[in-house]
Amino acid sequence: MATYHLDARLAQEIVARTMKIIDSNVNVMDARGRIIGSGDSERIGEMHEGALLALSQARVVDIDDAVAKHLHGVRPGVNLPMRIDGEIVGVIGLTGEPETLHHYGELVCMTAEMMLEQARLLHMLAQDSRLREELVLNLIRSDTLSPALMEWAQRLGIDLELPRVVAVVEVDSGQLEVDSAMSELQQLQTMLITPERDNLIAIVSLTEMVVLKPAFNTHGRFDAEDHRKRVELLLSRMKERGHLRMRIALGNFFTGPGSIARSYRTAHTTMVVGKQRMPEQRSYFYQDLVLPVLLDSLRGGWQANELSRPLAKLKSMDSNGLLKRTLISWFSHNVQPSATAKALYIHRNTLEYRLNRISELTGLNLSHFDDRLLLYVALQLDEQP
Repeated sequence: MATYHLDARLAQEIVARTMKIIDSNVNVMDARGRIIGSGDSERIGEMHEGALLALSQARVVDIDDAVAKHLHGVRPGVNLPMRIDGEIVGVIGLTGEPETLHHYGELVCMTAEMMLEQARLLHMLAQDSRLREELVLNLIRSDTLSPALMEWAQRLGIDLELPRVVAVVEVDSGQLEVDSAMSELQQLQTMLITPERDNLIAIVSLTEMVVLKPAFNTHGRFDAEDHRKRVELLLSRMKERGHLRMRIALGNFFTGPGSIARSYRTAHTTMVVGKQRMPEQRSYFYQDLVLPVLLDSLRGGWQANELSRPLAKLKSMDSNGLLKRTLISWFSHNVQPSATAKALYIHRNTLEYRLNRISELTGLNLSHFDDRLLLYVALQLDEQP
């Protein structure tokens, strides 16, 4: 039995292609001798005894009028075994006078075998791509490299020792229908793989893709600025080509067990935080959002509620948001009074008054480092800083 299984769709495609070459009916039989493709649709599903002879004897079998009378469901013609890597995977049968058909029977068989080989290669590439995607999905979810995962990677020729950093790519939802969105993602996937890339890529959903990028530059170092430039270049190329609008978030680089999963978590959270704080931007980098990304896991927990309590008091009494904006500017200018007052276009005395008012409403002493830190963290946790 052949290890390659010829399917009916491809068989009918072979029939259509080869019947353009010759003025004769063509049948394609599988490795069991059953007709699975034919110019005569009524014959599909029948057993072809001429094909069974070709399969059992592994040779071209001619069927003339005399022989056809002794075989069930067989008409005069030529039956040629189709081979891939020397293995017979099916039979192609040409209806007509054997002597006439011999002139181009081999050509027709060769055409069919070329189509089979092409289909097999495409199948192998698609299977390899799916296995790579599954491996990537396992890597971003696993804190440890199991022996099975390592063996899986080895069979695919993937070096898990190569340091990698994770980027999350998100496509704006609602722009296209499902088929169009998947087509766009696949085009983007191809762009990220070629040329000379060593990226590992998986499509997580219709709006999200994850990319495992080689982390080191040619000097064997992790250069965050170089990765930033590459991300911006990709966004520029996508914009020029008129593809879907997309966002990219680059996570932190880690080494050791579970490094890819940790990098993915930082990239995913960087995307979430980045969209909240800078929705107009298309790229976000962990190094720019370290504190809010690390604090994001607290959101919704009792710790976050306690940390946010002083700021909540301030916001309840700050109807126009003036004091909160002052506090943000003060922290943005490293709590330097002169720089803050200048940025806000106010006198230093006005700034001092506002800071004192903030202290009164929050119950915190802004001259104490711990109290300052509490307010700063509260601002980082605030969904609309």
